[in-house]
Amino acid sequence: MTHDSYSDAFIRDVLDTTKTIAMVGASANTVRPSYFVLKYMLSKGYRVFPINPGQAGKEILGQTVYGSLADVPEPIDMVDIFRNSEAALGVTQEAMTLKPLPKVIWMQLSVRNDEAARLAEEAGIKVVMDRCPKIEYGRLSGEIGWTGVNSRMLSSKRPNLKAGFQHRGLGGKPSDN
Repeated sequence: MTHDSYSDAFIRDVLDTTKTIAMVGASANTVRPSYFVLKYMLSKGYRVFPINPGQAGKEILGQTVYGSLADVPEPIDMVDIFRNSEAALGVTQEAMTLKPLPKVIWMQLSVRNDEAARLAEEAGIKVVMDRCPKIEYGRLSGEIGWTGVNSRMLSSKRPNLKAGFQHRGLGGKPSDN
C-alpha cells in the first residue's frame, strides 16, 4: 500500500472492526489534541487505553493510564500513535511484541514512518498514516458536516443515529469517491 490515500471503505472497515484502542502519547492536558480524540472515541463506544509513562497509574477521562502497550490488560485492536514520525517506528516495534498482535497501527496527522508501516504490514497489520480517527469517524458518519465542514461524502441518507448520538458503527456503505 502506498499510504498516500485511503479509500473510504478501508477507513470504514478499520473503524467498524476496532473495539479497543491504545492511544500512545495520550495527554491529560485538556487543550491537547490527544485529549480531544480520547474523549471523542470514548463517546463513540470504543474502549480507549491511554499510554503515557509519565502519567502511568493516574487517570485521564476516567481511564487508567498505562506506561507501555505491554501493560494494557486486554487485547488491543488499534494502536493510535500520538508521537512524532521518528518515534512511530519504536511504537510499532513495541506493538509487534504483543500477543495477539493489534489489527491496526494508526499514525496521527503529520505522523508518517514508512519503515514502521512496512514492518507492520509484513506482520499482517493494517496501517493508516497521517490521519486522525476522530476526523475520519466524523467525516464518514456525516457528523462532521453538522458544523459546516465538507465531509467529501454526498448522500441523501441521514446518518444512522442511536439516542441522538452517532455510536460505533458507521451505518450504510456509501460508494468510495
